[in-house]
Amino acid sequence: MSAVGPTAGAGAVRPPRRGPTGGPAGEQIAVARSAQPSGVWGMALLLCSETMLFAGLIASYFYLDFRAQRWPPPGVAAPQVLDPSVLTAVLVASSLPIALAARRARAGELRATIAMIALAAVLQSGYLAFQVHQLAAELPALHPRGSAYASAYVALLGLHHAHVLLGVLLDLGLLFWLVARGLSDYRVTGVRAVALYWYVVNAIAVAVLLTELSPSL
Repeated sequence: MSAVGPTAGAGAVRPPRRGPTGGPAGEQIAVARSAQPSGVWGMALLLCSETMLFAGLIASYFYLDFRAQRWPPPGVAAPQVLDPSVLTAVLVASSLPIALAARRARAGELRATIAMIALAAVLQSGYLAFQVHQLAAELPALHPRGSAYASAYVALLGLHHAHVLLGVLLDLGLLFWLVARGLSDYRVTGVRAVALYWYVVNAIAVAVLLTELSPSL
């Protein structure tokens, strides 16, 4: 039997063509790791601190509620249930395209990744626009200096809206780099980190909603 050398004929087995990350072309762009990328760990640490921040705000809200004779105070209507619930459901639903974007990015599917992030950004932007409009309409009756309820209510909703805005900006930044430069291992990690961000922010949205609606439940 003769060994097949590098100069063998047409029947020789050729080595697979290598992709930009060193793996076979067409396979996953994300490099297999024994641990999560540093970018994902960094986002996880940030989200732990933000979760504790919201836990403190929610605890303060209920502490003030338990000490108040009436919550909300006289002259302030109880919060509506339907509109915030529908809007929060839309925001939570954006977790699905974000999850698909992370999966498609790891598979190296650029167009599907871009499409899923764009869809999620549309849902998240719609949520933010309606919520900010509603909060602005409530501010004349709920000035933060007017009562403890108004201060806790505006702080909780305003801070969460700021986190949604930051998430939308992260989406847009990802879309820009994906369109301009395509997928790379570095940008796959970015998609995964932003997906983790939205999972936590959307979970916090449910906690904020239940806190906001507690006087009406």
